[in-house]
Amino acid sequence: MTAADHNSHSGGHAVVTGTSSGIGRAIAERLLTGGWRVTGVDRAPSAISHEGFQGLPADLAEPHALLAGLADIGAATALVHAAGYMRVGCLGELAPDNSEGMWRVHVGAAEALANALAPRMGEGGRIVLIGSRTANGAAGRSQYAATKAALTGLARSWAIELAPRRITVNVIAPAATDTPFLRDPSRAGTAPVLPPMGRFVDPAEVAALTAFLLSPEAGAITGQTITICAGASL
Repeated sequence: MTAADHNSHSGGHAVVTGTSSGIGRAIAERLLTGGWRVTGVDRAPSAISHEGFQGLPADLAEPHALLAGLADIGAATALVHAAGYMRVGCLGELAPDNSEGMWRVHVGAAEALANALAPRMGEGGRIVLIGSRTANGAAGRSQYAATKAALTGLARSWAIELAPRRITVNVIAPAATDTPFLRDPSRAGTAPVLPPMGRFVDPAEVAALTAFLLSPEAGAITGQTITICAGASL
């Protein structure tokens, strides 16, 4: 195992967005347990209390304002962009502000973070973007779906660029996941359907897959979108 491989598995430094709750928090906690150092990028303070965790307050809706803070955290072994939110609406009722806001947080922040961090990543670096199964399309969620679908285009493009440096880029696309986001009042009228397994995805399951994609064993997986759906895609 090379030094680069070791750093990409444990003892590395991961920048993770959205660690104040839900999937982002589960990912940060999983990585911390595995020996990673984690910088959590959040608008709201994170409740994580661990010696390996450092919070970086930032508004992901203003992605290019992130750059000043990133300059102080040093090089990263991995980037995991998990922050996100949903606004819904059907044709004829689509609000431009909703589309623009989700685009900035989901796509603009991913772009700004990767643009700043990837050039400083060593061999064996990792980028994981948390997308959504909704990227395939869903009534009343077109604006959200479009922003999540864009992550696949980013990931595959970056994967091609970074492959010679053995840096991988992948998307994890969960179906409805049991987080506070699932019960967001803004989703009224478009409530998720229970998958065939009779339960929603657990954030810990998304975190486990993320940890694997950041490991040396996943070094040949890049440019992929991996769905976790409890059977919803069947």
